[in-house]
Amino acid sequence: MKVAFFGSPAFALPVFEAVRAEFDVVLVVAQPDKPVGRGLKLTPPPIAARARELGLSLAQPQKLRKNAEFEEVLQSSGADVAVTCAYGKILPGSLLRLPPHGFLNTHTSLLPKYRGAAPIQWALIEGETVTGTTIMQTDEGMDTGPILLQEALAIEPNWTNVELAGALSEQASRLIVRALRDLDHLSPTAQDDALATHARMLEKADGELRWTDAAQRVYDRYRGTFGWPGSFTAWKGKSLKVNTLRPASGRGEPGEVLTLGDGLVVACGEGAVELLTVQPEGKKPMNARDWWNGAGGKLGDRFEFSS
Repeated sequence: MKVAFFGSPAFALPVFEAVRAEFDVVLVVAQPDKPVGRGLKLTPPPIAARARELGLSLAQPQKLRKNAEFEEVLQSSGADVAVTCAYGKILPGSLLRLPPHGFLNTHTSLLPKYRGAAPIQWALIEGETVTGTTIMQTDEGMDTGPILLQEALAIEPNWTNVELAGALSEQASRLIVRALRDLDHLSPTAQDDALATHARMLEKADGELRWTDAAQRVYDRYRGTFGWPGSFTAWKGKSLKVNTLRPASGRGEPGEVLTLGDGLVVACGEGAVELLTVQPEGKKPMNARDWWNGAGGKLGDRFEFSS
């Protein structure tokens, strides 16, 4: 079977390698190279870089809609089916109809739950204990196509979005190969739109620690926003990034510093969490207790928050 693979970030690499190991990848499509870092060096997305290493046919169109030139590239590749994994662009209907078997998408939730751009992050923020991977036939909606395969995955209590993404990438790798092998025998199942939820792209504000929430929800938000936008709070009018925290025991007023342990134990709306490493504005990460002592904090002082 000839496959066109659409993907961009590192998350898609295991899925790409699994597909490439069993099928003939005739075309790789990734987002365009982008400026990265202080020097704004033009850098390819990981899937594009890997395709170049392998000498595979690579396309990086700026746009997909009304792009006859790219449609001709896909058509002439001879792909029987296209696979998308974290590609990052909406696919127009004119493109979806080109491969004889259409497009299959690997989506990291149990659809119709968590349709959208950030299903991994929102599953954690919302405290889910189970998520999974769905292989769906792509249509013109936002993750609304019929389901071909689906498999659940238990979420470990201490996983951040990094660990969860790794587990889901491995799961998606297995499922997409199975779907391609059995493509002629799979029965598409329509999604129930009434059960759909939306996992919008995260914003900077989503990382603020909401001390009035219960401790478990504060910890879940930290897990879901880990890396970007990251967790933060405020102290004396200045933003304080919280790099690592964990559940702890204690109670008090929301945002109140209760005790000093390895770090700072801070009260939530119910229960408490312990801040282990923090990063003040313009400084490097440091132990939370060391920062607190240097900042002149006292037990009973409270962190500021907007909601």
